Amino acid sequence: MHSLPPALFIMGPTAAGKTDLALQVAQQFPVEIISVDSALVYRGMDIGTAKPDKQLLEKYPHHLVDIIEPTQSYSAGSFRKDALALMGDITKRGKIPLLVGGTMLYFRALQQGLADLPSADKAIRAKLEQEAEQYGLSHLHARLAQVDPVAAVRIHTNDPQRLHRALEVYEITGKSLTELTSSQKFLLPYHVFKIILSPFDRAVLHRRIAARYNVMIENGFIEEVKSLLDRGDCHQDLPSIRAVGYRQAWSFLQGEYDRATLIDKAIIATRQMAKRQLTWLRAQNDGVWFDSGPDLPVEQVLTYIAEQLKEYHYSLN
Repeated sequence: MHSLPPALFIMGPTAAGKTDLALQVAQQFPVEIISVDSALVYRGMDIGTAKPDKQLLEKYPHHLVDIIEPTQSYSAGSFRKDALALMGDITKRGKIPLLVGGTMLYFRALQQGLADLPSADKAIRAKLEQEAEQYGLSHLHARLAQVDPVAAVRIHTNDPQRLHRALEVYEITGKSLTELTSSQKFLLPYHVFKIILSPFDRAVLHRRIAARYNVMIENGFIEEVKSLLDRGDCHQDLPSIRAVGYRQAWSFLQGEYDRATLIDKAIIATRQMAKRQLTWLRAQNDGVWFDSGPDLPVEQVLTYIAEQLKEYHYSLN
């Protein structure tokens, strides 16, 4: 029997079917779900985040959903602290933590810990912001690719907060963010079983992304974003509004482009996010991949979990 308690991860790109699979697992095994999603933490952001509805959340509670306002920030460090505390509580109650989501930065922080990075430097940050305004974010991203190519793959050109931070760390320390974070040693005190869910055919994933965004539009996504705009305390530089789909809808409501362009831009941005997620997942050598292209591989995953947990003697629900 393993000396460490078990934890289950269901990881995958957007639109892979992670939530549906998690609910199937929750029906069969004594688990509690912890959301690993940087957008689901926000209240009032339901449609564009594909948040489970109230009935599902009542039946299958998800930790770390609807915990802050869109005007607030929630970092990888905050997630790590909260997730570790929740995992400890769940384990003490004799259940298994089931972490589900697609925010790979959160998974990374949880598994590897966080490096002791320097505090923000206002002068350097102001200089970077001035350069971004003068030359564009693509100029800063190209510089990041030179000093930290690994981070440049992970950080999107249109993510000014993380882009500025990566360059700021380099200018302060003379070392890349990747170098500093990789030197951190941390052991997650769990035996983790990683389930990686994705359609193996990229075209299938692209079709699902497009279909899901169009359904979101039909279900009132534009109206949801307009309600955020009408609050008066939200703006386009907030992490919540920069979430994929939301920033495009915000720009549409500001009159920057028409509805068709909004949909095209949002779908392209979501595909790009999925590509980054898959790039990170392919480096998870201890993950077991399941194809969610034809149908959700429920039986295969349940069989796999039962096999991994048999040494722990958990009883099925």
